[in-house]
Amino acid sequence: MSFSTLLQNLQTIVGPTHVLIESADNDLVQYVRDWRGRERGVALAVVRPNSTEQVAAIVKACAASNKAGSGVSIVPQGGNTGMVVGSTPDASGTQIVLSLQRMNQVRKLDAGNGTITLDAGCVLQNVRQVCFDAGFLYPMSLGSQGSCMVGGNLSTNAGGTQVVRFGNTRELCLGLEVVTAQGEIWSGLSGLRKDNTGYDLRDLFIGAEGTLGIITGATMKMYPLPAAKLIAFAALPSLDAAVSLLQLAQKHLSAGLTGFEVMGQFALSLVGKHFPQQRVPFLGMSDAPYCVVLENSDQESEAHAKAQFERLLEEAMEAGHVLDAVVAENMTQAKQLWHIRESIPLAQAQEGLNIKHDISIPVSSIPEFVRVTDAKLAEAFPGARLVNYGHLGDGNLHYNLQAPEGADQAVFLETQEPGVNELVFDMVMQFQGSISAEHGIGSLKVGKLPHYKSPVAMELMRTIKRALDPQNIMNPGRVIEV
Repeated sequence: MSFSTLLQNLQTIVGPTHVLIESADNDLVQYVRDWRGRERGVALAVVRPNSTEQVAAIVKACAASNKAGSGVSIVPQGGNTGMVVGSTPDASGTQIVLSLQRMNQVRKLDAGNGTITLDAGCVLQNVRQVCFDAGFLYPMSLGSQGSCMVGGNLSTNAGGTQVVRFGNTRELCLGLEVVTAQGEIWSGLSGLRKDNTGYDLRDLFIGAEGTLGIITGATMKMYPLPAAKLIAFAALPSLDAAVSLLQLAQKHLSAGLTGFEVMGQFALSLVGKHFPQQRVPFLGMSDAPYCVVLENSDQESEAHAKAQFERLLEEAMEAGHVLDAVVAENMTQAKQLWHIRESIPLAQAQEGLNIKHDISIPVSSIPEFVRVTDAKLAEAFPGARLVNYGHLGDGNLHYNLQAPEGADQAVFLETQEPGVNELVFDMVMQFQGSISAEHGIGSLKVGKLPHYKSPVAMELMRTIKRALDPQNIMNPGRVIEV
């Protein structure tokens, strides 16, 4: 089957206006360039279905074309906000971008079951608002929530700022609807919290980055809205103090601790430099190399939440874990404090090209990991600047490297990134960590995974991939090479 015949079939399925072809009058950059602007691919077409049935028909058409020798494959795409070039086409011009942006309907909100069932193309921020309007909390919170979609969150098992309490996307999901590589529809949207009837197919597709099938719908957990939510921004003398403060916060706040984010002073200085309208507490405080944002979500009352915070901060200051702290007096101040943390990636992008690491380390080992790895990087790459911040509550650091001041950033990235990655990843493994905590593998790390994953694990993953996608039609070249 020729490409032209395939495109005609796709137009029949979704309508001519929803099969987009690159042309002088039709720039597909939003679909073919990754979020960080590192790669731009070439799509055979961008296809935009509006139902699960249309997705299944598209997959069947592509599978038939592939059997006929076309070599076509499918790249599922949500908001295209990924960090590892996992949802954009390669340069071959043989890949269909299957965009889920038209599949954006809430199918059912079940207050009694505490669940919401929705299309995979629903934007995260919209989902949070729908739940809020119904008196519930949807706890997934990401800096990209105005653009990212639930299907992408599931496909990468996204984390965010409230993992310390609610877990990654996997923990929020009770059921999935998936189109397989053969174009069949598996519907598992029951919303059951207990279903022990064999292999957990849901968990197989979560975090698979579209390499095993296409998530088209999901049933997700909702939670009661807290009676009060308080935010504190604290200056700390060290990362060791941050770990100690985390332990105290867990003791005093228990399940009320819904956020615990750490930020290095250089990361905060970038926010102050590029977003001077934001007032960053303790910026440049010489004896406070780190700050943290803590969130206490209380189910009783604001008075109870304040009393908890006061006891926590008083004990932390007496122990020397906290040097100074500010507590938001209202929701406006709380949003401003959170916005500082959320602005770090944007400020780093303003500063220029950088080398990103999304790593996970046992929380107790993070201070020593940072001490040792900081020193090794300083010795191997003099002048490089460390932008260290992230979700300390669950051991996930965004341990990034900015080029030296005044250096050619593109040259630094091109010449130094392989060496930087090898050093950081080797240290991660020494500390029994993971080279990807929440961003996924995509195509950026696919060649590195075999070096940091056991041969047995790699072969199990290949076996699953071959069994579910024998044509290798689903997002090939991502996560695992077969």
